[in-house]
Amino acid sequence: MAIGWMTVLKLVPWDDVIANAPKVVEGARKLWKTVARSPVPVPSPEPASSPEVAAAPAAPELATRSELQALAATVSTLHEQMAESSALIEALADQNAQLIGQIESNRVWLGWLMAVVAALAAGLVYLLLRG
Repeated sequence: MAIGWMTVLKLVPWDDVIANAPKVVEGARKLWKTVARSPVPVPSPEPASSPEVAAAPAAPELATRSELQALAATVSTLHEQMAESSALIEALADQNAQLIGQIESNRVWLGWLMAVVAALAAGLVYLLLRG
């Protein structure tokens, strides 16, 4: 059975959402600054093979040079994805803050509108009962 949108919206603790919006934005900004500051790991160029390295026996548990380069490339790709994700999180947090601000503005405006409608209704009732 599907839950209606109004039911879902009524279940959201909007006071908590509005109160925590600045914290979410600040956390996203801190994340973005941290990720933006960290350097992208660059795979190191292959060192010239020395006779010592060539003479050393290959241990089966040690990764080969191509495996290490593949891992370094993967780390670099993951770092780029993390930077892109944190930029997206920061943008979404800013949009969330703007949305919460607009919701709060609409809530205040709706309160004033309800007060005006109530005053007009009271005036109409007064005129109908008087006349």
